[in-house]
Amino acid sequence: MSDAISTTARVPTVGFVSLGCPKALTDSELILTQLSAEGYQTSKTFEGADLVIVNTCGFIDDAVKESLDTIGEALAENGRVIVTGCLGAKRADNGDNMVRQMHPKVLAVTGPHATQEVMDAVHLNLPKPHDPFVDLVPNSFGVAGIKLTPRHYAYLKISEGCNHRCTFCIIPSMRGDLVSRPIGDVLTEARALFAGGVKELLVISQDTSAYGVDVKYRTGFWDGKPVKTRMLELVQTLGEIAEPFGAWVRLHYVYPYPSVDEILPLMASGQVLPYLDVPLQHSHPDVLRRMKRPASGEKNLDRLLKWREACPEIVIRSTFIAGFPGETEEEFMHLLDFVREAQIDRAGCFAYSPVSGATANDLPGMLPIELREERRARFMAVAEAVSAAKLQRRVGSIMQVLVDSAPGMGKKGGVGRSYADAPEIDGVVRLLPPEKISKTLKVGEFTKARIMAAQGHDLVAMPI
Repeated sequence: MSDAISTTARVPTVGFVSLGCPKALTDSELILTQLSAEGYQTSKTFEGADLVIVNTCGFIDDAVKESLDTIGEALAENGRVIVTGCLGAKRADNGDNMVRQMHPKVLAVTGPHATQEVMDAVHLNLPKPHDPFVDLVPNSFGVAGIKLTPRHYAYLKISEGCNHRCTFCIIPSMRGDLVSRPIGDVLTEARALFAGGVKELLVISQDTSAYGVDVKYRTGFWDGKPVKTRMLELVQTLGEIAEPFGAWVRLHYVYPYPSVDEILPLMASGQVLPYLDVPLQHSHPDVLRRMKRPASGEKNLDRLLKWREACPEIVIRSTFIAGFPGETEEEFMHLLDFVREAQIDRAGCFAYSPVSGATANDLPGMLPIELREERRARFMAVAEAVSAAKLQRRVGSIMQVLVDSAPGMGKKGGVGRSYADAPEIDGVVRLLPPEKISKTLKVGEFTKARIMAAQGHDLVAMPI
């Protein structure tokens, strides 16, 4: 043990890097909460840290490269590195652990959602400084722990893993089958976040619509009342908890099952945001079958149209894959027609990329990378035209905007988001300097704003 970490007067410091999706971010938050509860100091840099934890992503090749490069950088700059996350569960072609094979000097490697295993590795290499039951966690949300997001919004993970076996995806092999969190724990965390100042709660999982399937929707308890472990009851109760705080509840990763129809009245009444992040991936039934997706294109279109009838204000965001193995020009044109007809508000698209371990790699008809990229570009041109036309219709309306940035109390304007904009993946509302001298903007608070113009993916608005 070095002199630096054997000196009792010095608080041991753990550098932390979190890569990947919001689900990985919530894993990072759990680990950081435990580190702080046990008295470790945490840092976003490698310099001066007694060891470094890297939470990795292993989903696509670019993410694998970024994770391996970050581990290498941490080893070079610090030398004492613990690896966790999805890449930690990944195997190389010869069956060995990929991280261990590429970086044999790491102190420990764990898979995703492995807080205790990570803490065991930390304790082994950097003894904890004090009793966790004696000290309070600074800068946390009580039982909800520490969050890496800005103070006014937070992710709430309701389950881990996935029961689907989509041919392009390896997440189940890394994170396992669906495991729903007890509904009482989820609701307790949500209330702690709202009480701590969170104004927007983003509900996440691998499959939000399937919440409770693994426990047969059993009845749990919260605040002494029975609550069924099911998406409808969860969303309903989250809306009730959020209401006194004037906070938003936003739903992500919602598969278009028939049960989702029950959520629409809650959106129409304003109990939760009329926004759904629905990972559709494609529209043509044959492509969806090759992908082993849980619903056909025709059913998806019918369902989206019914959702818009039930709640005209609903915003649909989705992601798609262009150039999936065997995709014909006719199937691709079907996808373009679907995006136009379904009026997808926010769409992202990936050119199909082979992921090591995915069964789609073995499907016949792998398309040239140039064709895959060309189709992605064509898709985005259509999707952006649909989105731009829908944004243009908002000009002249008044919207509620959650302020994300407001230098100098917003005297020179700021940046915020409407209900149609999830952080980091959608557009923003660019707020102009207020006309009234008395009008100020504050990060984490709402303001009414009149939409003056649409610019690309964003809106320009005047605070009122």
